[in-house]
Amino acid sequence: MTNTNVTTFRKNLFSYLRDAIEFNDVINVSTKNGNAIIINEEEYNGLIATISLSSNPVMEKKITEGLNTPIEDCETLEL
Repeated sequence: MTNTNVTTFRKNLFSYLRDAIEFNDVINVSTKNGNAIIINEEEYNGLIATISLSSNPVMEKKITEGLNTPIEDCETLEL
């Protein structure tokens, strides 16, 4: 995670955006009114999908069961 203030962020906007997009860097921009986080779109979409799945009790149960399943009990799927 990169921490910066809004003035420095403004001066180096394209560089910070490149770092977020190409290198998955999280940019924490501090201002006098609070902080803002800059992340790339792929990471954002992943977070939204995770929140959506976690808010569905049926899906949350299935995910938890899958995480608790020993690897030797898992099946290999052919694609």
